[in-house]
Amino acid sequence: MLLTIEPDGAVPIYQQIRDRIVEAIATGEAPVGSGLPATRQLAVDLGINFHTVNKGYDLLRQEGLLRIGRKAGAVVQRDATGGPPGPGFREDWTSRLRTMLAEATAQGLAAEEIIGHCQDIVAGFASVTCDGPAVGPAVGPAVGEAS
Repeated sequence: MLLTIEPDGAVPIYQQIRDRIVEAIATGEAPVGSGLPATRQLAVDLGINFHTVNKGYDLLRQEGLLRIGRKAGAVVQRDATGGPPGPGFREDWTSRLRTMLAEATAQGLAAEEIIGHCQDIVAGFASVTCDGPAVGPAVGPAVGEAS
């Protein structure tokens, strides 16, 4: 999995790591059972502190997407084929979605444009369950490759 981050971006690096892994899970690039790079190795590959990688991985663990063990390392625990989300997910997600939609509206995007973007993105994820992994461009500059 090619992991891209923007070291000087506005989004904290640990959040970028979390977001890129969620996207890889959603597109089928990282299905259930996939191992992720060790935190120290990913930190070296990206040129960042390993605590930053730990923080990103821990967010994914708290969200139920990763299982982290001493011997197996970080392994994808859940993907789109895993059934309904756990308790509390919908409420938390709806709150975050509301904020994202408010940001788009506040920046002057029309409702139709916002909905169109949402449909395009969801269509890319939906192809995972129908046609295998979706293929799309990488986001941001490639900083390191996680094997």
